Amino acid sequence: MASKKYDLVIFGASGFTGQFVIDHVAKLAEEEKLTWAVAGRTKPKLLKALSEASIRTGKKLSGIPMIIADTGNHISLDEMAKQARVVLNCVGPYRFFGEPVVKACIENGAHHLDISGEPQFLETMQFLYDKKAKENNVMIIGATGFDSVPAESGIMQLLEKFQGGALTNVESFLSIQHGPKGGGINFATYESAVHSFQHAGELIKLRKSISAEPMPKIQHRLPKRPYMFFSEEVKKWCLPFMGSDKSVVNRTVRGHFASGVVKNNVEFNPYLSLSSLCSTLKFRAFIFIFTFLCHYSLGRWLLLKFPQVFSLGYFKRGGPSQEQINGTIFTKTFVGRGFDSHESAKSGGKPNRQVTVRLTAPEPGYISTPICMVQCAAVVLREADRMRHTSGVLTPGAAFYGTSLLQRLHKHNVQFETISDIKIY
Repeated sequence: MASKKYDLVIFGASGFTGQFVIDHVAKLAEEEKLTWAVAGRTKPKLLKALSEASIRTGKKLSGIPMIIADTGNHISLDEMAKQARVVLNCVGPYRFFGEPVVKACIENGAHHLDISGEPQFLETMQFLYDKKAKENNVMIIGATGFDSVPAESGIMQLLEKFQGGALTNVESFLSIQHGPKGGGINFATYESAVHSFQHAGELIKLRKSISAEPMPKIQHRLPKRPYMFFSEEVKKWCLPFMGSDKSVVNRTVRGHFASGVVKNNVEFNPYLSLSSLCSTLKFRAFIFIFTFLCHYSLGRWLLLKFPQVFSLGYFKRGGPSQEQINGTIFTKTFVGRGFDSHESAKSGGKPNRQVTVRLTAPEPGYISTPICMVQCAAVVLREADRMRHTSGVLTPGAAFYGTSLLQRLHKHNVQFETISDIKIY
């Protein structure tokens, strides 16, 4: 890929998330002397995105090259991929627009990173294209945004803490704190969720059709939580987290087991934590109504036609304001349990060590997501010699284990701290 014209190409640069990816690529390119371009369907929108990014960053971006590419035109995608070492694909929903870009990147020798939080798309790409990506020496790395780099980073942290022993179980607790102006999420994320719930049955069929090697049985399962519960770990009410984290982490653990990073299966259960019982009940009601309506064409039409009504104003066309984005942070607390030594792991007893780490980061969708995606791309460009896998369809955890990704994220305000490290049982 040394002959490629650009180190990075942002596809979908004029989209709601893509515009913020521009900011971080501009900074990275200046720091690390990288070449880059933006790509999308229309030149006027790309010009506008660059102009607005120039105002936000204070950098002169008017001379940044533009590539016209459309997911409905495979020739344009081929031309884009031919020029890029890494394509940062910000065009969703990926269920509708992702596969042609993946295919173009594989066929034209460009690494591909996306910010999908759609398990069916991510797992389908692995099923369909892993072999071809390996043959062409290309990395297709999915879920490199808020879905699911924070979760994967938490697992990396805990695996590091349990070196010399064995990590057996992890629970994560996501908490989002908004400023006085509240928060919000752009419509495209909501649209992806509607279609993911609609087609949930297809994902089950896909998993059944894949003849993967069986994983070892989890010997020391955590007690089963109620659907809604109060967590003593974070002192908040919790519900299951409906994002892609569980799917992505489970695939990472499978890959780590196959490559010898771990010697046992690791149980992972992610949760969303809310500050009050009232908020939790409201969110549970939203999930019930949302899930029910997703199963019917009229219900999906209503959800997509009136996103603000059905999400109580949280999901909206046009996304959150800059003030809302700047006023939001999130934390993700990871509670890992396991054994403090290889000897104790083989003893047949119960896990005897518990480590709690906490990730604190800026707003998840439009600050942390671009940070994560761009720093993942930097590792791909700079640290191929440290990466355990340099081709195939990969999760972030499989791709970036043993690299400087955690250190890079820390420098950009996505930071971990150890809360406790105690003996249990």
